[in-house]
Amino acid sequence: MSDLDQLTQSLARNLKRWRGERGFTLDALAARAGVSRGMIIQIEQARTNPSVGTTVKIADALGVPITTLLDYEQGAHVRIVPASKAVRLWSTPAGSRSTLLVGAEARGPLELWSWTLMPGDASASDPHPPGTTELIHVTAGELTLLVDGEPHAVPAGASATFEAGVEHTYRNDGAETVEMIMSISVPPVRDGVAQDMR
Repeated sequence: MSDLDQLTQSLARNLKRWRGERGFTLDALAARAGVSRGMIIQIEQARTNPSVGTTVKIADALGVPITTLLDYEQGAHVRIVPASKAVRLWSTPAGSRSTLLVGAEARGPLELWSWTLMPGDASASDPHPPGTTELIHVTAGELTLLVDGEPHAVPAGASATFEAGVEHTYRNDGAETVEMIMSISVPPVRDGVAQDMR
């Protein structure tokens, strides 16, 4: 990949990240920056190399230095959490359980969970903050995922994603134990207002 291609990809990735972190729609950012919505879409899709002036306008509108938008350093911090340090947070006498495997504070909380649901067991959840997304991968059994009252079957090997700002339930209606991995991404707290994740 050429330096120009790398820069284009970095700008696309960083613009998406910071626009999401600031909670700006395409139209809101376009208005703040004085740049067309179409230009922002092209930048986020890495289909154009904007002028320095356009990039500065967008950086100013996001409240970040231009170097932040152009940064392509990928030296991510890695933290390994051994199985012995995972935290069991929910269990039933039948043997169902949920274990928090790892969490991170990056542009809002991000968590990775391991779940076991015994036949006939269920776990209901209140709505999370608006903008929260869950990703689920079922490794054994068949999960019945209820989102806002509507059931969805997620068999072993399948994955699901959904907006978790509504009531949702993880349920095992089958005869086989359900095993699944779940990731939760919660948007960052804005305006100093604390939001309860659970």
